[in-house]
Amino acid sequence: MMEKSGKRGGGGTPLLARWTSDFDCGVETNWWYVIKDTPFDINALKAKRRYEINKGIKNFAVKEFDPENYADELYNVQISAYSAYPKKYRPSVDKQEFLSSVQHWDYVCLGAFDRESDELCGYALLSKESEFYVAFKVMRTNPHCEKNGVNAALVEGILRHFNSFLTHGGYICDGERSINHETAFQDYLKKYFGFRKAYCKLHIVYRPGIRWVIPILYIFRGFFKKLDNIPVIHSINAVMRMEEIARENNE
Repeated sequence: MMEKSGKRGGGGTPLLARWTSDFDCGVETNWWYVIKDTPFDINALKAKRRYEINKGIKNFAVKEFDPENYADELYNVQISAYSAYPKKYRPSVDKQEFLSSVQHWDYVCLGAFDRESDELCGYALLSKESEFYVAFKVMRTNPHCEKNGVNAALVEGILRHFNSFLTHGGYICDGERSINHETAFQDYLKKYFGFRKAYCKLHIVYRPGIRWVIPILYIFRGFFKKLDNIPVIHSINAVMRMEEIARENNE
């Protein structure tokens, strides 16, 4: 399943701080953001890829919408999308919390609507962070609609919506390299829609209470990988992989 995951909020004390430097340095590194900084030209694609995108456009109309008017439909898409996640990191969603949060969304909301039934089959949330930077926050689609091209239609609709922005020097950022979430979405964006990797360097610092634990866990990271189907171990493995990448930056 191709899925774009946004940041999830939460309480408590953070275990670590993560940041990047040397954004879009032009040298290949082991950490990156995936960005789109040129207008999309479907005619530049191979015939098979044009066909897949046009199939999606034929089946789904992508348009901006008011999320408060579609709160229940948004929840249904969310639940359907999460059903395809592996159990080791499948989120749980409280319906009332989700419905209440919708009214506070301060995003550009684009939906993919089935052209025959007008059913909402997917949505994307984007945030204009500055004059030249749009953050691709969330994309959710109903897995049952993927064979009809809902992902292709939605991404094409996003790039069409922001075409003028891209033409005048802006860029859309899909976020950093995915570690915890096993997804082919960023590869899909690069292959079909001309997104690219903006290379940078990853840095991590840990809170004092757990800083001493990291070197011990790091020694046994190979063992933990064998137990990755256990949710808590999967989370530890994600931290260990980021630690490994950050160490490589300092070699």
